[in-house]
Amino acid sequence: MDPESEEQAAETVRQLRALATPEGAAALDLASALLDAGTDPVAALSRLRGEVGTDLAGPAWGIARQRQRARATFGADAGRMLFTSDALEQAGRPELAARRATRLLAGGGDSVADLGCAAGTDTIALARAGARVLAVDLDPVARELTAVNVEALGVADDVWVVAGDAVELVAAARGGEVAGCGAAVLDPARRAGGKRQLDPDRWSPPWSTVALLLEKVPTSVVKVAPGLDHERVPAGVEAEWVSVGGSIVEALLWGPAVSTTWRRATVVRDGEVHELTADADPGPAAAGPVRAFLHEPDPAVIRSGLVSLVAAQLGATLVDPTIAYLTSDAAADGPWVRSYRVEEVLPFNLKKLKALLRSRGVGRVVVKKRGSAIEPETLARQLRTDARGTATVVVTRVAGAPTALVCDVT
Repeated sequence: MDPESEEQAAETVRQLRALATPEGAAALDLASALLDAGTDPVAALSRLRGEVGTDLAGPAWGIARQRQRARATFGADAGRMLFTSDALEQAGRPELAARRATRLLAGGGDSVADLGCAAGTDTIALARAGARVLAVDLDPVARELTAVNVEALGVADDVWVVAGDAVELVAAARGGEVAGCGAAVLDPARRAGGKRQLDPDRWSPPWSTVALLLEKVPTSVVKVAPGLDHERVPAGVEAEWVSVGGSIVEALLWGPAVSTTWRRATVVRDGEVHELTADADPGPAAAGPVRAFLHEPDPAVIRSGLVSLVAAQLGATLVDPTIAYLTSDAAADGPWVRSYRVEEVLPFNLKKLKALLRSRGVGRVVVKKRGSAIEPETLARQLRTDARGTATVVVTRVAGAPTALVCDVT
């Protein structure tokens, strides 16, 4: 860390410690009340300075804003925790952290090293699940956030927050343990300078440390980028993709002692968890002509490579060998796909598509695409008319040919 960054980190730590005092708590309460009331920021900061002092006003307003952002994810806990914007962006969903913690502890051992504790969300989940946790981070801000948050949520007695380098600790791991713990959680930083790092070798810690941890500490779980190349997954390690509400939120690699299958797709819908697994590569689904219904697999199913399992369940085929759209004679009732009733199938041509929609009385469309360079928002505008009908237009390839499927016309 360069001198300027060290100075900034030291100031942030000082502010966090000030906010953890009774005076700081009162400042946060006032800032939250002003924020919830929709008070103009300039007026709110002016009042804060007058009532709690200039030293607490700015930090309290900043943390209150992060707490407000965190409510949808962290619920009541958000009102007791401290977050920086970077830490909140990296923090995972607490219900998924709890699920990971339960599974990891079921693999044996009751002591866990959280290698890169950030704001302490994984540390808290592990402690709540009954583990003794060593929370490790090189970043003093991350350590301070974790220390404050475990205290605020009542699990501090089971957590030790220490400075440490995950790269060095994993290199020194012996006998299935790292830093004296029989299990480990690792969440490499996958952003730098505000940009997503697509190359795993550029993560912090890098892929070499990820692979070494999974080898040396079998009871472990690593959070990775959802786009991770399957070829990177070591033998004996389970790869899992998790989606919530139709969007992938995390991808996980489970160490050999915790792994129970080859690939897993986990879909969370309406609070219910659904899991699809395969012990070996099931291979591709067969392709065939478009039938009465089009099925869009959940992204967790697609990324895990398990589309063919869903195809078999539905009696469905792919519309194209290279496109993850399925088609069958019936709508699907289940978590793995979203179904659309196919009304028209035509070669993609903007003029003919507009004419068809006009003839069907459709003036508003939702455009979906896969295997096409079109911009959905642009095409939706081009197809808009004064007609009252609605439809879903899917632009894709069918047997290699650019095709438009008009679905769910109402």
